[in-house]
Order: sequence, then C-alpha cells, then structure tokens
Amino acid sequence: MNYQAKLPTPFGMLGIRCEADALTGIDFLEPGATPQPPSQACAREVCEQLQAYFIDPNFHFNLSLKLNGTTHQTKVWQAISAIPSGQTRNYGDLATLLGSSPRAVGQACGANPIPIVIPCHRVVSKSGIGGFIHQRGGDALDIKCWLLAYEEQSNQGVCRTSLVTN
Repeated sequence: MNYQAKLPTPFGMLGIRCEADALTGIDFLEPGATPQPPSQACAREVCEQLQAYFIDPNFHFNLSLKLNGTTHQTKVWQAISAIPSGQTRNYGDLATLLGSSPRAVGQACGANPIPIVIPCHRVVSKSGIGGFIHQRGGDALDIKCWLLAYEEQSNQGVCRTSLVTN
C-alpha cells in the first residue's frame, strides 16, 4: 500500500492515504511499521489534526474527505460522524434512525475507510463492544477499547484490555 504518511499513535502506527487535497483512507498498520513523514500538504494536515485529537479527544476534525461508498454506507458514515466524543450509539439505534438493519449498519461501520476521523469506534452492540474494522477480536478491539477509554467512555464493562487506561 502506498501511504503519504505513517503516523505513530499511542496504540500503534497509522497509514495515511490522500489523493490531491483529500483524505481517502486511514489504515491500522502492523506492529513494527516505520514512521514516514508526510509527503504532501494534505497528509501533513491530516497528521496535524490526528495529533490534535490525541491531545484533546474533543477535537473536531476539519478535513476534506474523498469517500467511495454506497449511498447506504455514506448515510451511516454521516450518522456516525454526528456522535459526539465521549458518547456511543448502538447498531440498532443507528439502524432505526436510518431505516436500516443493525447488520447493514455494522457492515457499513466495518467498511469505513477513515476510522477515527469518522468515529466508527463509537458504535457498539447492545450487549457489548461489537466489532471494529471488520474484526471481532484481537488488536482491533484493543484499539477500539483504547479509543473509547480515551474519550472517557464508561464502556459499560465491555472493554477488558490492557490498553485501556484510566
């Protein structure tokens, strides 16, 4: 994958993908990935705003995004973007809001190409944490728990990981 930057974060390395002046993707990279300074202005702005978020979880992103998704995915991503930091919604609530099904909302969450900026980590199941980036375990859920804890979520007991800090 060709990245315009690789940004170290408290939970691992993020790969930043941009086209011209728009963010197109953020990937969670494998452990041991090497940082890469931004190679263009858009990537530099994305990195600066992500760093601002890691200083203040209430930071509001203001980035140009280029999203390639279905009409339904775009609606879900817009609804997710409206969830304030420090709060969660469950898949069923978003499904009701959008006239969809919880499974379809979950699939759209998993297909989100720009996690953190489009905060899909704020969407949980009624009975637990749910999934994250099309995974239901391992490092992905550790990252989701870290993000929720960072945003001062009570997590209702759904996050049990060494990455969660008080």
